[in-house]
Amino acid sequence: MLKRLILLSQVIACLCWTTLDESLAATPATPPEARTRVVFSHLLPRLDPAHLQLTTVEVTYPPGGSSAPHTHPCPVIGYVLKGAVRMQVKGGAESIYRAGDSFYEEPNGVHLVSANASATEPAVFLAYFICDHSAPLSTKVPTSPSQGHVQP
Repeated sequence: MLKRLILLSQVIACLCWTTLDESLAATPATPPEARTRVVFSHLLPRLDPAHLQLTTVEVTYPPGGSSAPHTHPCPVIGYVLKGAVRMQVKGGAESIYRAGDSFYEEPNGVHLVSANASATEPAVFLAYFICDHSAPLSTKVPTSPSQGHVQP
């Protein structure tokens, strides 16, 4: 009788353990929580909220590629997706931004340098234009005929 009782308790213990193990295995794992980080923060100039429009442009520079000097009528926020870009706005220092970096351009700033920082890899960035009026997003800046480049 004692042997049967011990055997029965062992069987019940095994069944309970197996059921508990199966229920734990069936419970879905908690998905990992999203991580957030502030990539960029900058005060915007005074804009007319009744006419605000956000336009996002993807810019791809091939290896060694660049844009001619230009200006934007609206504030621009850039976010580098791939590679690295060299940027310089008139009056500021040239900077290199890499994948994950952001940058800001004041409205009507003369963009002297906008180029891929690599001669072998492409670079891709998003440009977010925040405009409150209709105008072309970019306008070429005339170059100095004597020197072939924009005067800083």
